Amino acid sequence: MALADKISPAPREVRAAGALTVLPGIGLLVFGVLLFASPGDSMPLTSVLAEGAFYVLFALAVIGCAIGLLFGHTWARSPGLVMALITAGVGWYMAGPSGRPAFGVPIIALGVAIIVLLFRQPARAWALGQHEDETEEEAAERGGMAGRRRERGEDD
Repeated sequence: MALADKISPAPREVRAAGALTVLPGIGLLVFGVLLFASPGDSMPLTSVLAEGAFYVLFALAVIGCAIGLLFGHTWARSPGLVMALITAGVGWYMAGPSGRPAFGVPIIALGVAIIVLLFRQPARAWALGQHEDETEEEAAERGGMAGRRRERGEDD
């Protein structure tokens, strides 16, 4: 068994999505820190500091979600998908209305890659706690991962 499998029970697709999800988090963190470092003169200082704090807190949430995916926590899948959709939307805005396709297209590709990874069959089976011998529908009827824990007598 590989070290990565011992650390995280999640499939490779989920761990890869976690590794990719950390990139927008780092970008948001850098942007927030840059706002603190050089607030400029165009806006009141309190507004700039509030905006910087928002980006830093949002970045920490995204990085936390990425770490959750890397370590195989099922709660991180939905926030990871939301972050991927936001990332693709930001890329679309940069590529289209902002007229910066050199930046926008790679950001769109990053968001779409995360979405694809989290919707692949191994990631869906992991999120549902699917047994090898059952369908996705049967796993959902059983209650997914929570139903699997109940079957084993574990607490939720």
